[in-house]
Amino acid sequence: MLPTAGLSEAEVSERQKLYGFNEIKGKAGKSPIIRFLMEFNQPLIYILLVAGIVTLLLKDWVDAGVILGVMLINAVIGFIQESKAENAIAALAKSVTTEATMIRDGQKVRLNSRELVPGDLLLLASGDKVPADVRLVNVRDLQVSESALTGESVPVQKATEPLAAETVLADRSNMAYAGSLVTFGQAKGIVVAIANQTETGRISQLMDESTGLETPLTRKIEQFSKSLLYVILGLSPELE
Repeated sequence: MLPTAGLSEAEVSERQKLYGFNEIKGKAGKSPIIRFLMEFNQPLIYILLVAGIVTLLLKDWVDAGVILGVMLINAVIGFIQESKAENAIAALAKSVTTEATMIRDGQKVRLNSRELVPGDLLLLASGDKVPADVRLVNVRDLQVSESALTGESVPVQKATEPLAAETVLADRSNMAYAGSLVTFGQAKGIVVAIANQTETGRISQLMDESTGLETPLTRKIEQFSKSLLYVILGLSPELE
């Protein structure tokens, strides 16, 4: 039976201690200087650095400039890509930050969405941004735009009928997901996931865990550069 009075303040307090606030958070980021220096931590860069130093000692200024320029460009490109990933995570976090209307202790209240906890009775209306993953229990001509999650270009008509557990995300008509937008109608639902436990939060975590674009070519280059570095180190005593 649907709890029409919503959660009590005591229940909210206990659940906030257990689940925390409804905020998408990434890993603690390194400072920009450290992130930039980390771009030089690659076997191929070590080889280029040694080659650059040797050419400088030989006073071959043009070759030395080219080698050092390649190193710098590589580091700048890597730094920019990582910065874009961090900005994308920040944008995802912002997409679920809004004000939310809920029922607590039998009263309708409007609070910052970070105050939501699992089990909250949430009210949705046209124009609202969905602040958490919600199991819909009562809908009235509800349509939700989920393009950010599913790629669907048109709003999805929502319902309340139970669905099989294996139903794919795009077909879960009885759910509204964090970061999506109510384009028409009204609804009432129970919050089932907040923060990083939402579908949007999982995307954020996947982006956070991805350290960079890796392709078969880049893997081969990395393997080759490591092998070349070992060969150079192995031959160095013989060159003395």
